[in-house]
Amino acid sequence: MGDAAACAKGGQTVPNGFYNLNRMLHALTLKQVEIGVCGTCMDARGIKTDELVEGARRSALDELAEWTTAADKVIVF
Repeated sequence: MGDAAACAKGGQTVPNGFYNLNRMLHALTLKQVEIGVCGTCMDARGIKTDELVEGARRSALDELAEWTTAADKVIVF
């Protein structure tokens, strides 16, 4: 959500020594974790669906609500 939508944009070049969110998201997809990126937030930042890292997909708040309802634990921010 918000600026975090940019974390799922593929093709980012990260300097050595800095964390690479693309790699972190890829590690999650290897564990079959679903990665949904807020479509409204993508649009606001000019991110196209084909620019997302492999395994991430465009999503919406209704899916976030479903995931929150189904979760054993919820993180509030």
